Amino acid sequence: MTARKASENESWDAFWASVSRPKTTTIRGVEVVVPTDMPMLVEQRVEELHGSDRLEDIAELVGMVFGQDCLEQWRDNRMGLMEFRVILTWGMANARGKELSFQEAYDLAQETVPEGKAPAPNRAARRAQSAATGGRSKRTSSASTGSARRTSRS
Repeated sequence: MTARKASENESWDAFWASVSRPKTTTIRGVEVVVPTDMPMLVEQRVEELHGSDRLEDIAELVGMVFGQDCLEQWRDNRMGLMEFRVILTWGMANARGKELSFQEAYDLAQETVPEGKAPAPNRAARRAQSAATGGRSKRTSSASTGSARRTSRS
């Protein structure tokens, strides 16, 4: 037997409220509940909206995790894209049950790049790289980069 016996008349909602005491935090002037669970509908909607870049679709998903109108308020409060990536990383980790600090989320967001593409180096980074190797790279001949000409089969 457990040390604490649940009341036979206790509802699920009352039980869940007692064990899931939500915490809040303020993000860009908006008070949000710290996600501790992922609404089941989010996974389904992510699949349905995969590849969409419509603002309405993104706002819907953000609303499911952080609350309605969060995206709009964050945008109005001048949240940057990197900030948004950090908040999404932090929120999704917490929603999946892995407590993550803002710093840890920032570090993860720095490591990951959307769509698997490496960020293009900025002008200063390209110059530094060029200086480190001793100058500009030589042009690659078209013979080494071109594909062999194929004849058609008739």
